[in-house]
Amino acid sequence: MQSNYDFTAIRNELQKQLHKNRYDHTLGVEKTAVLLAKLHNVDINKARLAALLHDCAKNLSDNKKIEICKKYNIELSCEELNNLDLIHAKIGSVVAKYIYEVKDTDILNAITYHTTGKPNMTSLEKIIYISDYIEPGRDKAPNLKEIREVANKDLDKALFMILSDTIDYLRASNNYIVPLTMDAYEYYNNILYYTGGK
Repeated sequence: MQSNYDFTAIRNELQKQLHKNRYDHTLGVEKTAVLLAKLHNVDINKARLAALLHDCAKNLSDNKKIEICKKYNIELSCEELNNLDLIHAKIGSVVAKYIYEVKDTDILNAITYHTTGKPNMTSLEKIIYISDYIEPGRDKAPNLKEIREVANKDLDKALFMILSDTIDYLRASNNYIVPLTMDAYEYYNNILYYTGGK
């Protein structure tokens, strides 16, 4: 990976762009991602950069989000158009690529899929997805203590636990479930429990 990223400069820029609680969350995700990267033998700088930039588009205005989608030909579903909060990850990947000059596809994909998950995720993608859910500032989700312990040992199991809890929450609250999230759930359910997996 390109090693000349100035992480301090990136943090300073994000501090200007993000609301305080979002910036604090970002630092929590960074800390968690670096720890998981060390435990699971994943490039620490890639994990750090993906974690720092995972929510870089979160606090953009709706107009700015639409403008970026038009400029970079980002296709949106009807559900995404009706709830622009769903697209900050897609837009974040574009911002990371063109504003922060990130070229690494694995980092960009980790940003893109950090809210939905997807089948057959890379270790980096899993780490960012998991870190977003379990970082130290999170305290409301069920099973957090157990998921944090599992994440240190088994990324697939932690990922599946989060997918399960997320789907349960979305169903209980009558919220839209992104098809990719269901695909990820089915994929890891099959790997872990139906193919003699872990």
